[in-house]
Amino acid sequence: MSLILKIPLALLALLLALLLLAIAWGLVFGLPGRAPAGLGMQSDGRLAPCRSTPNCVSSFAGGGYHAIEPLPLRGRVEEAMARLRRQLEAMPGMRIEQAGPGYLYVTQRTRWLGFVDDVEFLADVDQGVVHVRSASRLGRKDFGVNRARIESVRRALADQS
Repeated sequence: MSLILKIPLALLALLLALLLLAIAWGLVFGLPGRAPAGLGMQSDGRLAPCRSTPNCVSSFAGGGYHAIEPLPLRGRVEEAMARLRRQLEAMPGMRIEQAGPGYLYVTQRTRWLGFVDDVEFLADVDQGVVHVRSASRLGRKDFGVNRARIESVRRALADQS
Protein backbone atom coordinates (compact mmCIF):
# COMPACT_ATOMS: atom_id res chain seq x y z
CA MET A 1 0.00 0.00 0.00
CA SER A 2 2.77 2.45 0.82
CA LEU A 3 4.38 1.81 -2.58
CA ILE A 4 1.11 2.84 -4.28
CA LEU A 5 1.08 6.12 -2.35
CA LYS A 6 4.74 6.80 -3.09
CA ILE A 7 4.30 6.59 -6.85
CA PRO A 8 1.58 9.25 -7.10
CA LEU A 9 3.46 11.48 -4.65
CA ALA A 10 6.64 11.09 -6.65
CA LEU A 11 4.74 11.90 -9.83
CA LEU A 12 3.16 14.93 -8.19
CA ALA A 13 6.57 16.11 -6.98
CA LEU A 14 7.99 15.68 -10.49
CA LEU A 15 5.14 17.65 -12.04
CA LEU A 16 5.55 20.41 -9.47
CA ALA A 17 9.29 20.54 -10.15
CA LEU A 18 8.65 20.80 -13.89
CA LEU A 19 6.14 23.59 -13.33
CA LEU A 20 8.62 25.53 -11.19
CA LEU A 21 11.33 24.97 -13.79
CA ALA A 22 9.02 26.31 -16.53
CA ILE A 23 8.23 29.40 -14.46
CA ALA A 24 11.94 29.97 -13.77
CA TRP A 25 12.72 29.53 -17.48
CA GLY A 26 10.02 32.05 -18.37
CA LEU A 27 11.31 34.56 -15.82
CA VAL A 28 14.88 34.31 -17.09
CA PHE A 29 14.50 33.75 -20.83
CA GLY A 30 10.86 34.51 -21.56
CA LEU A 31 8.54 32.58 -23.84
CA PRO A 32 8.58 34.83 -26.88
CA GLY A 33 7.46 32.49 -29.63
CA ARG A 34 8.19 33.48 -33.20
CA ALA A 35 7.11 36.76 -34.73
CA PRO A 36 4.26 35.95 -37.11
CA ALA A 37 4.60 36.46 -40.83
CA GLY A 38 2.18 38.75 -42.61
CA LEU A 39 1.93 41.64 -40.17
CA GLY A 40 1.31 45.17 -41.44
CA MET A 41 -1.20 46.49 -43.90
CA GLN A 42 -2.41 43.77 -46.25
CA SER A 43 -3.13 44.18 -49.96
CA ASP A 44 -6.79 44.92 -49.13
CA GLY A 45 -5.79 47.86 -46.88
CA ARG A 46 -6.59 45.99 -43.65
CA LEU A 47 -4.55 44.37 -40.91
CA ALA A 48 -4.14 40.58 -41.00
CA PRO A 49 -7.22 38.67 -39.86
CA CYS A 50 -7.24 36.83 -36.54
CA ARG A 51 -6.81 33.07 -36.57
CA SER A 52 -9.85 31.05 -35.56
CA THR A 53 -8.56 30.58 -32.00
CA PRO A 54 -9.79 32.97 -29.25
CA ASN A 55 -6.46 34.70 -28.66
CA CYS A 56 -6.78 37.82 -30.82
CA VAL A 57 -8.93 40.92 -31.24
CA SER A 58 -9.19 43.12 -34.31
CA SER A 59 -11.27 46.09 -35.35
CA PHE A 60 -11.51 44.47 -38.79
CA ALA A 61 -13.17 41.33 -37.38
CA GLY A 62 -16.80 41.04 -38.40
CA GLY A 63 -18.12 39.91 -35.03
CA GLY A 64 -17.82 37.38 -32.25
CA TYR A 65 -14.92 37.05 -29.86
CA HIS A 66 -12.41 38.76 -32.15
CA ALA A 67 -14.37 41.98 -32.77
CA ILE A 68 -13.34 45.19 -31.04
CA GLU A 69 -14.05 48.84 -31.87
CA PRO A 70 -11.24 50.88 -33.48
CA LEU A 71 -9.74 53.81 -31.59
CA PRO A 72 -10.97 57.29 -32.54
CA LEU A 73 -8.54 59.31 -34.65
CA ARG A 74 -8.27 62.72 -32.99
CA GLY A 75 -6.44 65.46 -34.88
CA ARG A 76 -3.99 64.99 -37.71
CA VAL A 77 -2.66 61.49 -38.31
CA GLU A 78 0.93 62.41 -37.41
CA GLU A 79 -0.13 63.96 -34.09
CA ALA A 80 -2.54 61.14 -33.23
CA MET A 81 0.04 58.45 -33.94
CA ALA A 82 2.68 60.36 -31.94
CA ARG A 83 0.29 60.51 -28.94
CA LEU A 84 -0.43 56.81 -29.35
CA ARG A 85 3.28 56.00 -29.53
CA ARG A 86 4.04 57.97 -26.36
CA GLN A 87 1.22 56.19 -24.57
CA LEU A 88 2.44 52.77 -25.68
CA GLU A 89 6.02 53.54 -24.65
CA ALA A 90 4.75 54.39 -21.15
CA MET A 91 3.06 50.99 -20.76
CA PRO A 92 5.00 48.17 -19.04
CA GLY A 93 6.58 45.64 -21.38
CA MET A 94 5.76 47.52 -24.59
CA ARG A 95 8.41 47.79 -27.28
CA ILE A 96 8.03 49.70 -30.55
CA GLU A 97 9.09 47.33 -33.33
CA GLN A 98 8.06 49.36 -36.37
CA ALA A 99 6.70 52.86 -36.88
CA GLY A 100 5.67 54.36 -40.17
CA PRO A 101 3.22 56.92 -41.47
CA GLY A 102 -0.11 55.91 -39.92
CA TYR A 103 1.18 52.54 -38.67
CA LEU A 104 2.64 51.22 -35.41
CA TYR A 105 3.69 47.67 -34.61
CA VAL A 106 4.58 46.95 -31.00
CA THR A 107 5.22 43.87 -28.93
CA GLN A 108 4.35 43.48 -25.29
CA ARG A 109 6.12 40.98 -23.06
CA THR A 110 4.24 39.70 -20.02
CA ARG A 111 5.91 40.18 -16.68
CA TRP A 112 5.91 36.65 -15.24
CA LEU A 113 6.45 34.19 -18.07
CA GLY A 114 7.67 36.56 -20.75
CA PHE A 115 4.99 35.69 -23.31
CA VAL A 116 5.12 38.09 -26.26
CA ASP A 117 2.01 39.48 -27.93
CA ASP A 118 1.90 41.40 -31.21
CA VAL A 119 -0.09 44.64 -31.36
CA GLU A 120 -0.74 46.75 -34.46
CA PHE A 121 -2.35 50.13 -35.07
CA LEU A 122 -3.34 51.42 -38.51
CA ALA A 123 -4.77 54.91 -39.07
CA ASP A 124 -7.71 55.28 -41.45
CA VAL A 125 -8.21 58.98 -42.20
CA ASP A 126 -11.36 58.43 -44.29
CA GLN A 127 -13.15 56.67 -41.41
CA GLY A 128 -11.54 58.84 -38.71
CA VAL A 129 -10.27 55.83 -36.74
CA VAL A 130 -7.17 53.89 -35.83
CA HIS A 131 -7.73 50.21 -36.49
CA VAL A 132 -6.25 47.77 -33.99
CA ARG A 133 -5.13 44.17 -33.87
CA SER A 134 -3.73 42.48 -30.77
CA ALA A 135 -2.79 38.79 -30.85
CA SER A 136 -1.02 36.30 -28.62
CA ARG A 137 1.82 34.42 -30.27
CA LEU A 138 1.45 31.30 -28.13
CA GLY A 139 -1.54 29.42 -26.81
CA ARG A 140 -5.08 28.94 -28.03
CA LYS A 141 -6.81 31.26 -25.54
CA ASP A 142 -5.84 34.69 -24.22
CA PHE A 143 -8.26 34.94 -21.26
CA GLY A 144 -9.24 38.45 -22.42
CA VAL A 145 -5.72 39.89 -22.23
CA ASN A 146 -5.70 41.29 -25.77
CA ARG A 147 -9.08 43.00 -25.37
CA ALA A 148 -8.04 44.42 -21.98
CA ARG A 149 -4.83 45.77 -23.51
CA ILE A 150 -6.65 47.65 -26.27
CA GLU A 151 -9.28 48.98 -23.87
CA SER A 152 -6.48 50.17 -21.57
CA VAL A 153 -4.93 52.08 -24.47
CA ARG A 154 -8.37 53.48 -25.36
CA ARG A 155 -8.91 54.77 -21.79
CA ALA A 156 -5.41 56.26 -21.56
CA LEU A 157 -5.85 58.14 -24.83
CA ALA A 158 -9.29 59.40 -23.75
CA ASP A 159 -7.76 60.68 -20.49
CA GLN A 160 -5.22 62.68 -22.53
CA SER A 161 -7.88 64.57 -24.49
